[in-house]
Amino acid sequence: MQHSTIAAFDFDGTITTKDTLFDFIRFYTGSGKLLKGLIKLSPTLILYKLGFIKNDVAKQKLFSYFFKNKNIDEFNKISLDYIGRIHEIVRPAILKKIEWHQEQNHIVIIVSASIVNWIKPWASEMGIRTVLSTEIEVKNNIIEGSFSSKNCYGQEKVNRLLAQFPNRNEYILYAYGDSAGDKELLALADYPTLIK
Repeated sequence: MQHSTIAAFDFDGTITTKDTLFDFIRFYTGSGKLLKGLIKLSPTLILYKLGFIKNDVAKQKLFSYFFKNKNIDEFNKISLDYIGRIHEIVRPAILKKIEWHQEQNHIVIIVSASIVNWIKPWASEMGIRTVLSTEIEVKNNIIEGSFSSKNCYGQEKVNRLLAQFPNRNEYILYAYGDSAGDKELLALADYPTLIK
């Protein structure tokens, strides 16, 4: 029996050269509003850097500060516009890896802690159909400022991948990641690649 092959790529710092949350906020609001927000949120960010609060708590506070009560249609339109920016920050070597996996008829997926709304349009353009990522809470077309899924980071990346592709012994897994948030995903893979 021939096994299928899955290639799972982290997004921020793996496919791209930088964290897209901060980059998207700058793209959406401008540098001035980003700086003002970071100053206002500095106590939270300092507590996160010192290890007193978890990644998901800091991320949700940051996301909420900039996007709570925004219209989802406007957010999604800017997410579509952001595709051009993503092309500017993509690592060419990783893009070649994605293309190689696609040429081999491997199932290419993205597993990311970033927000699905700005990853999915780029992924679709690249022929990547599956994006397992952090999802946002929306009610009556308004962003609530909270997440409707767990932050897709660390063990949650493994949980989401196994929920989508449960029979682990029936496929070969390549995984690409660059940070502590990818450690568990890389440990699950038959062929892990740590991007430096």
